Amino acid sequence: MTRSAHPAPEPFDVERRFVRIIEEHANGLVEFEFAVGEPELYAEMVLHRAAFEEFCRTQGVVPTHGGLPEPETDTQDAQWDWNLRDAREHHGRKPA
Repeated sequence: MTRSAHPAPEPFDVERRFVRIIEEHANGLVEFEFAVGEPELYAEMVLHRAAFEEFCRTQGVVPTHGGLPEPETDTQDAQWDWNLRDAREHHGRKPA
């Protein structure tokens, strides 16, 4: 019996940091996603502009705009692919 070689997965690199701005509100809040290692695994955060800029300096990242591409909706996994922003919008609540 022979074994087929599988490529080794890339190691999780905690030095890779990602910040994606989702929305900048008129009241000075910045809504964004922050990820360490993998851009698909992120925390949703909201900070005032000055705190956000300090956060980016501390983390050593340059923010990008917009979230990840929309997932395919016809897969079984799609039902689990949502975020707090989606949930808030479906319930008709908007941030101040």
